[in-house]
Amino acid sequence: MTTASWAWLVLLFPLLGSMVIAFGFRRLPDRTAGIIGSTAIGLAFIAGIGTLLGLLSEPSESRHVASSLWEYAGVGDLRVDLGIFVDPLAVFMVLVVTGVSFLIHVYSTAYMESDQGYSRFFSYLNFFVFSMLLLVLAGNFVLLIIGWAFVGFASYALISFWYRRTTATAAGMKAFVINVVGDIGLVLAAILIFRELGVLDYEAVFDAAPKVFSTDQWTVVAICLLLLVGAFAKSAQLPFHTWLADAMEGPTPVSSLIHAATMVTAGVYLVARTWPLFELAPAAANVAAIVGVVTLLVAGTIALVVTDLKRIIAYSTMSQIGYMFLAVGIGAYSAGMFHLMTHAFFKALLFMAAGSIIAVMANDQNIDRMRGLGKALPFTAAMLVIGSLALSGFPFTSGWFSKDEILDFALYRGGWYTILAIAGYVGAFMTALYAFRIVFRILPGRPCPEAEELIETGHVAHGEAVNPANGQPEDYEVGYPGKEHHIAEQSPGMRFGMLPLGVLALIAGFLQVPGVTEVVTKFLEPTFEGSSLAAIHPPVSKAWLGLLNGGVIAVVGIAFAWVFWVRRPAIPGSLRQKFHPLYELFVHKWYFDELIHAVIVRPVLAFGDFCNRVVEPFVVGGIVTGTTSLVRSAGALVRDLQSGMIRAYASLMVVGAIAVVLFLLLRGG
Repeated sequence: MTTASWAWLVLLFPLLGSMVIAFGFRRLPDRTAGIIGSTAIGLAFIAGIGTLLGLLSEPSESRHVASSLWEYAGVGDLRVDLGIFVDPLAVFMVLVVTGVSFLIHVYSTAYMESDQGYSRFFSYLNFFVFSMLLLVLAGNFVLLIIGWAFVGFASYALISFWYRRTTATAAGMKAFVINVVGDIGLVLAAILIFRELGVLDYEAVFDAAPKVFSTDQWTVVAICLLLLVGAFAKSAQLPFHTWLADAMEGPTPVSSLIHAATMVTAGVYLVARTWPLFELAPAAANVAAIVGVVTLLVAGTIALVVTDLKRIIAYSTMSQIGYMFLAVGIGAYSAGMFHLMTHAFFKALLFMAAGSIIAVMANDQNIDRMRGLGKALPFTAAMLVIGSLALSGFPFTSGWFSKDEILDFALYRGGWYTILAIAGYVGAFMTALYAFRIVFRILPGRPCPEAEELIETGHVAHGEAVNPANGQPEDYEVGYPGKEHHIAEQSPGMRFGMLPLGVLALIAGFLQVPGVTEVVTKFLEPTFEGSSLAAIHPPVSKAWLGLLNGGVIAVVGIAFAWVFWVRRPAIPGSLRQKFHPLYELFVHKWYFDELIHAVIVRPVLAFGDFCNRVVEPFVVGGIVTGTTSLVRSAGALVRDLQSGMIRAYASLMVVGAIAVVLFLLLRGG
């Protein structure tokens, strides 16, 4: 079987899974829908391994395969094939997406068991994975845009999955609208590319670009900035980030899927895929790096003060994606993709652990109400600690190797990139602080009532069915969460989904040990061949010094967290009072929502109201409708005059002729 055939199967399996579940949901038992959905993604992962083996069997310089099924569109000089492009970068993404998504699907079979939208959930989930894989394997910008749009729609469907919650539908719409803004940027970039180069296939574009564009020529800079609009919107970077925290309205497995292996990583992949354009536009690449650093700092400050468990983890995602944009913006492509992979492992794990904790708390997500859960949930607690260690960059965990490789590269480039690296280390300290804020707030201490109930009776607490976001009462019908709450300690499927991720969060970093192993860099080397920046490799001694710095910062951050929330828990309250203006700024998320509402939403609504009050009644109702009435009356008059009698027509002609003659005589006189 050829490499291309395996790659087409990667796309086929999740699409078939989604369609089978969608068309057969009335006949399929819920458990069967979960099995079909999980199996489809598992088969896609196996096909991804087949693609990997096929690619590795080729010489390094030949590790790229283009395959087309048919011509998708052809107009004038434009020819677009329904084609895929398989290279190490695409295969790397395929394995991360399908591998992590498979574990999330298995976790979901248990977590969503009592939900009355169970089959619909797995159909959506399969379609989401298919959309992301289409985006990753696309061989041209048109197919990329299609996959990009599909991912946006799938995210809307999953964020709004509990559609009877007004907060969920609002969050889904917000994510959809912001992502559509990003889609516009991507479409405009593709139009500019075709106008300047006359092609849209990746290979043709990347071959032609250096011959047409000079460094930092305004056209290529404009193309890259438009690409960044799409990337920032999809990956929740400033100023398009406000949808990400609200996306927590979806079921927890959705949060895990969006934040770990799919949607938010798409922007990072886009910049890595189009690196030949960004190296021709270093000004735009610098924008990517700067926005990434600012985003990771802003997100870190918010994560330090919010009290919703899932939103804390969501802001940590926003922050970690900022590191990835820093990496691809400064040319550390392999380091950025490596961090994308390790982040997928520990972030999916953290959301899965959060789902188990929230289930014990009867859907309450406020960490102020959580304590003593370590004793009630020993397995979940162990997974939470492992995920938090990796997120913090604790020595020898996966996050330590991947995050510090990015900062080492920035330091080695020197100049103003050193400032970006220092900001990255500040963000690393905040990461350790808020990661273990979660751990020390909810695991130790005297068990809260819900934890006590689980310890004493073995039963998960069930409170009144309410929306945790606003306290509105709910029921258990379709469009609301199911009545049962499932935890990893009692659900083999949830444990099966979490355990491999816990192991990978600990050991995956050993794929890239400075001076020892460079598995990811060597595998991705053919994709970035020809890049002057990818060829930069900091000396091993400096890489280990950077790892030492990062490890010390992580340990110090965890120590501060222990002092703040275990040893002397009164300190955070006193700091909040002392720096109250800063606290208000952070807890209100830097007022980005309010700013966007004032600058964009309110003017648009005001314009819409003006159109409704003025344009509709006076323009549409008056001029347009009046013109329509005038035309209708004139038509009726003409119809009346058309009697069909020849003598009448002759009389009219005579009268008309006389009128014309009189007019000419009078004018002449």
